[in-house]
Amino acid sequence: MIEVILELGCEVILVVIRGNDVKFGSTSFGSKLADISGLKLSYKGVCEEFPDLELRDDWREEACLRFKDRINLMESEEEIYSYILTELEKQGYKAKKKKRGGFRSINL
Repeated sequence: MIEVILELGCEVILVVIRGNDVKFGSTSFGSKLADISGLKLSYKGVCEEFPDLELRDDWREEACLRFKDRINLMESEEEIYSYILTELEKQGYKAKKKKRGGFRSINL
């Protein structure tokens, strides 16, 4: 299991990776975790990643399915961690702490 804390301004995001299961949480909403379908997605960001979804009405659902499919193809938690970190850093998030397997968190 890998847990990562990311920040964007005063917003703090928690990402928990257990195998191929990825959950996201926000400190502004308490400790409740949700998968990608529970997040607010940026239409502009989705269209940059998947240009073919620009004119579709179900762009949000399709983007969630594609994210889950991509995660399921990855072989390790470290690979998933790298992918998520890369994608969120593009949006301006900065990784602050990482905890692996229940050990103490390290500053990044």
